[in-house]
Amino acid sequence: MPTEPILTTDGLTKRFGGFTAVKDLTLSVAKGSIHALIGPNGAGKTTVFNLLTKTLQPTSGRIVYNGEDITRRRPYEVARIGMVRSFQISAVFPRLTVRENVRLALQDKAGESYAFWRSGRSLARLDARVDELLELVDLSPYADDPAVRLPYGRKRALEIATTIALEPNLLLLDEPMAGLSREDIQRVADLIRRLSVDRTILMVEHNLSVVADLSDRITVLTRGQILAEGSYAEVSRVPAVQEAYLGGGHA
Repeated sequence: MPTEPILTTDGLTKRFGGFTAVKDLTLSVAKGSIHALIGPNGAGKTTVFNLLTKTLQPTSGRIVYNGEDITRRRPYEVARIGMVRSFQISAVFPRLTVRENVRLALQDKAGESYAFWRSGRSLARLDARVDELLELVDLSPYADDPAVRLPYGRKRALEIATTIALEPNLLLLDEPMAGLSREDIQRVADLIRRLSVDRTILMVEHNLSVVADLSDRITVLTRGQILAEGSYAEVSRVPAVQEAYLGGGHA
């Protein structure tokens, strides 16, 4: 199990008026790991993701990524240095084909996201990488289909492909299994396992069986604070976790 951290927070706190959504959070995500962030609704998971990706600025505390303090960085700067978030709700361009969605993400990575006027020939240099990404997420048979026609589970795979096109070292997945069928859950779980071979994954997920199967380390949040941390076997033995989460049948 890798121990060198790719991401750490120190005393991370976010207040909204008199309400503290995240309080004094000290988190360490090991490079090369799959790290799950779980907790009930209102535990602060999404706020933590928003703080990490700079959608929100912290009230206090520090965020360090790859040894660099990114606490005051802007969202696009964080994405450019390799920390990219895939959102809970699938975000693709429905009228574009699967191939065009992935190619557009690659254009964005190359700083050419607005070059719609360019000929197909001038963008052909991206085709090999597009094909690699489509194969990685098992979407090659759907390459020329409009994204709107994809089954929901395949849309999630497409969203992950467009995220991977940005070449993240740390991939933040926001409830990747939300709304998926049992078959799609297994497919996306297999995809996450493949993606973790050469990158770090931090995910918020409610499906405890997925968390148990995939995660190297789990952080359990409640009221914006860490309740327990460790492997699934370790956190599942904590009485407060059993009572608040596992015993209630949700994460």
